[in-house]
Parts: sequence; structure tokens; C-alpha cells
Amino acid sequence: MTDTKSEAKVPGARDVPEGARGGRDLVTANGRTSIADHVVAKIAGMTAREVGGVHRMGGGAARAFGAVRDRIPGSTSVNNAARGVAVEVGERQAAIDIDLVVEYGVAIPDLASAVRRNVITGVERMTGLEVTEVNITVDDIHLPNEDDDTDDPGAGGSAEPRVR
Repeated sequence: MTDTKSEAKVPGARDVPEGARGGRDLVTANGRTSIADHVVAKIAGMTAREVGGVHRMGGGAARAFGAVRDRIPGSTSVNNAARGVAVEVGERQAAIDIDLVVEYGVAIPDLASAVRRNVITGVERMTGLEVTEVNITVDDIHLPNEDDDTDDPGAGGSAEPRVR
């Protein structure tokens, strides 16, 4: 039997029938595999960013905190992949909440559907967990003329003050 799938194989892994994956492989008679919340959050964040029309991840406070943290010398942005993602992970299932900033002109219901589909596929394929829900919150819309460096046009930019 030849394998025509393009998926990478894990050395020593057994082939599992397509319908049998779910979360059943994580708890077996030989032991249990636990997947940390932040691992699922990173996978969800990366797969959500792959969808065209997603400008940024995270609500205003998360983006502001991340921007400050990124400017501190020596700080590492380990959680950039998980920014804007909250997860709840059980033994067999995961629930995911995602905050997005979308590009102007993108149909939000279509984008949400594409993000949801991509996140579910990615998380289930990589972890074996069943994704029970992906809740998406659109926090902002990115306009073509907005500067990417700041979310507040009056915050430290070269804009004239409104009052003197």
C-alpha cells in the first residue's frame, strides 16, 4: 500500500483511520497525552493569521501591551503567536476565542467563517483535540490610510495637538 497523502509522517507512528482521530488518541490504555493551553493558543493564532483579510490579532489592550513589550530591550515576544487568542483545553476537546482586526472592505461573515474553518482544521490536525467552538470577536477594522505603528493617531505621533 502506497501513501499518496502529502502529510508529513511521524517516524514510528501508526496510520489511524480518518474518522478515528478525534481526541481518542490522546487517552489510551498505555498513557495520556496532555497538550498545554498555550500550545493550542499558538496553533490557533498562527492558523487564524494565515487567512487573508486578518490585519492583526488581539483587542486594543492586548495590542497596546504587546507593542510596549516589543519595545523593551531584551524582551522576547514568545506569545506573539497567541496574541488575541484565549483557549480552554480539556482531555479531548478545546474551545477557542479569537479577537481580530480586519482589513477594510473584507466581508466580515465570510472572513469569520474562513478563520473558523482554518483554526478548527489546524488545531484538530496538529493536536487530535476536537474543537467544540471558535468564537470570533472583531475588535477593529484597519483602514487603508491608517499608520500601522500605532492604534491611536494622537499617541506620540507628529500630529498637531487639537488644543493649546
